[in-house]
Parts: sequence; C-alpha cells; structure tokens
Amino acid sequence: MTPLELLGLIAVFAIVRVAISFVPQRVTAGGPAETTARSSTITVVREYLDAFIVAGLVALFLITFVVRTFFIPSGSMEPTLQIHDVLLVNEFEYRFSKPHEGDIVVFPPPVVSPNDFIKRAIGLPGDRIRVHQGVVYRNGVAMNEPYIAEKPTYELEVKDYGIYVDGFKLDPHVANVPPREKWQAPDRIPDGCYLMFGDNRTNSEDSHAWGFAQTGGTFASGERAGQKASFTGHAFLLFWPFNRIRILH
Repeated sequence: MTPLELLGLIAVFAIVRVAISFVPQRVTAGGPAETTARSSTITVVREYLDAFIVAGLVALFLITFVVRTFFIPSGSMEPTLQIHDVLLVNEFEYRFSKPHEGDIVVFPPPVVSPNDFIKRAIGLPGDRIRVHQGVVYRNGVAMNEPYIAEKPTYELEVKDYGIYVDGFKLDPHVANVPPREKWQAPDRIPDGCYLMFGDNRTNSEDSHAWGFAQTGGTFASGERAGQKASFTGHAFLLFWPFNRIRILH
C-alpha cells in the first residue's frame, strides 16, 4: 500500500467515525434496555474506528519518513537475499549516522538505472581495501565473510588514487572515482565514498564495475557525474516470504 492509498483509507475511517458521532440516540418502544444496548454498540464501533485511525496515522508516518518496503529482483545478493524477497529498509538511520562495515544498504547507483541497488558496505571512508585470491582484506586484515555465495574471481585494490581491477584502473568515464584532489591518501577510500559488494560476488554489478557509492553530494564521475548521490537506507528485516523472516546482518 502506498502512502497515498493509506491516507485515503484513513480518511474513510475518519468520515465514518464522524458520521457515527451524529447518530441520534433515540428512545424506542423497547425501553431503556434497548437504548443502552444501542449506545454500547455505537461506543464499541467508535473505539475500533479510533484505534484504526491512530494505527493508520502511525503507519503513514512510518512508511513516509522512516521505513519502506523493497522487493529483490535479482540474485546479486544471494544467498543472503533471494529473488522475490521483500525487505524493510530504515530510511531514517543514515540521516544521523554513517553506514557500518557489513551493513546491507539500498542506494541510487552511479550508473544509469531505474531502480536503487542493494549491496553490502565493505569499504568505508579511510579504509585500505584489497581483494586477493578470493579474500577481501580491509586495512590489511582478512575479512570473515560467511554470507558470500562464493569467493570473487577478480583481483581488486584501492591504490594510486583509483580502483584497480585485475591490474587495470577503472575508467572515470564509466565508473565513479573522484579526482585526485578529493582523496586524503592515494591508497585509502576518499571521504563520503564506499565500496559496495554483492554477496554473490562473481555475479554482482557492484563497486568492482562502477566504482564508489556516495552518501551525499554529487557523483564525481561516471555515467551519472554531477547528479545527486545519496544512501536510501539500511535494510534491516527480511519479512517475506514468511518462512524466511529474520533480522538482516
């Protein structure tokens, strides 16, 4: 249900609630007992409608400003996320804090796409990242990644003010790689930039193909250079299908 549809439903409940308030309390031939029963029924209906209206307003606030649902269309995050999974995404969190290593993040990619991407945050600003023989090294330490489908078949390293994949530097014409003056060190991820990998490493269009994701500002280079960059939110709960409901890590 979209926010507009929910707002319409709340309006219907509110109109019915107001209409019931004006129902005349008649004394009938049945006497006081019948009148009391009628009043009790109306009171119960009002209470239920009030509860629906309050719950609807709370839900409207949540889906508009805090939580959204997202549908998984591809296998790039397998085995963690399967095709057709539905997630809850916290859109509020990254307004006040930065993504942590391992967060599953929804974001607009630096390549032309009608939809947001969902990947795992692997390299954070200031990190040194290298992928060697299928192992990701973060600041010189091998990462423990039990969530991946299989080890990546490519070599990757952040160095010399760029991202090198299989020995070749990603081309800023097609990948988002800030110019040299935006880097704080030649081998560390620049401020505001993140390396994002899919859990299905060898079958994921991610940072090894299109460079850095960004939490804000505009994309430095690539297909969407100059366009607004952001992080949509943190995926925290897989809630459909029912047999796969769980907190995401």
